[in-house]
Amino acid sequence: MTPRILVVAKAPVPGLAKTRLGDRIGMPAAAEVAATALLDTLAQCEIAFADDRHVAMTGDLSQAARGDEIEAALRGWDVREQRGDGFAERLTHAHADIGPGPVVQIGMDTPQVTAALLLETASGLCDHDAVLGPAEDGGWWVLALRDPADAEVLRAVPPSTPDTGAVTLAALRERGLDVATAITLRDVDEVEDAVAVAALAPDGRFAAAWRAAHEAVVR
Repeated sequence: MTPRILVVAKAPVPGLAKTRLGDRIGMPAAAEVAATALLDTLAQCEIAFADDRHVAMTGDLSQAARGDEIEAALRGWDVREQRGDGFAERLTHAHADIGPGPVVQIGMDTPQVTAALLLETASGLCDHDAVLGPAEDGGWWVLALRDPADAEVLRAVPPSTPDTGAVTLAALRERGLDVATAITLRDVDEVEDAVAVAALAPDGRFAAAWRAAHEAVVR
C-alpha cells in the first residue's frame, strides 16, 4: 500500500503561533512566518503525495495569518480537527483517525523540507517498520509508520524536551519495531533557527516572509 501524508498543524493565529519568535519580531510577524512555513510544507507534501493527503489541524483559520491562502492550499486534503488533551495525545489520535495503512507524518516547523526527502522517508517503510527523523533541538521532524496504531507509543513521550527524539526512538523499539532514521533537520523555534532555515530554502514563502519580518525589525 502506498504511504499517505499526515501534517499535524496549528492555525497561525497572532499571539498563539511561534510566540518565541514573536517576542523578538512581534506576534503578527511571527504568525505570518508560521503561515508561510505551513504553506511551504503543504506544497512539498502535495508534490510528493498526489493523493491521500491528511491534515490534523488545531485553531481557527479564520483568525489566522494567511488563513484564506491556507484554506485554498488545503483543498483536496482530508482535514480533521485535532482531539485529545495535550499534544502527545492529539498526535496519537491524529494517526489513529486516518485508519490503517502506512503513513508519513510531519509538522509545520521545517519549511526547508523537500518532496524528495519526504519520498525518501516513505521509501524506508519498504524495509523497516518505522522511520524517525531527528531534529537538531533533540526532538523529531518526521515519523513514518507502516501501521499508524504504533503511534500509541507517542502518548507516553513528553513533547518539546531535549530528549524527545531519543525517548521516541526508544519507545518505538521497545514496541518491537525495526526503526530506521532519516536525516536530521532544524526546526524553526528561535530567531537563529529562522535565519538558518531561510538560508537553506531561500526561494520559498518562508524565506521571503522571514526577510520581510527581519528587515522591519532592524529598520
